[in-house]
Amino acid sequence: MGKRSEFERIDKDYYRTIDKRAVEALAPHLLPRTRFCEPCAGAGDLMDQLTALGHVCARARDIDPQREDIERKDALTTLTGNIDCFITNPPWSREILHPLIDFLSLQAPVWLLFDADWAHTKQSAPYMKWCSDIVSVGRLIWIPGTNTSGKDNCAWYRFSRDSKFTKFHGR
Repeated sequence: MGKRSEFERIDKDYYRTIDKRAVEALAPHLLPRTRFCEPCAGAGDLMDQLTALGHVCARARDIDPQREDIERKDALTTLTGNIDCFITNPPWSREILHPLIDFLSLQAPVWLLFDADWAHTKQSAPYMKWCSDIVSVGRLIWIPGTNTSGKDNCAWYRFSRDSKFTKFHGR
């Protein structure tokens, strides 16, 4: 799924957030009972892990939901209110990721899980002014039934339009 992989990408960047290390890294940065929207929920793996920790999923959506309790809605066109933040593992393709940062961060702070290298690229420059936090995660397992990690390190990025500077949280 990464830049060094010989495998074809999964359609719609549908890589499930099955590795609990992703939520373990994010959890210390969330207030208790955070009320969130999961706009790219897929099969609900991330949502389930967060609610198991006591957080409240106000809405779960996806363009191709894999469960009945997830709404069929496009994250790039749907407005959301009455939440503390968005939390999601978005598609990593830049033609979707960048518009998601733009659209979601206008509504509420947004935590996005994607490749850690992104912060060091020229294409990140227009968005870094909104990035308040980067939380290092490392390599994660994405494919159910395997124990092999992906080839790219990951990080949680928090985007908020009122951000003044970016704080890096190492492992």
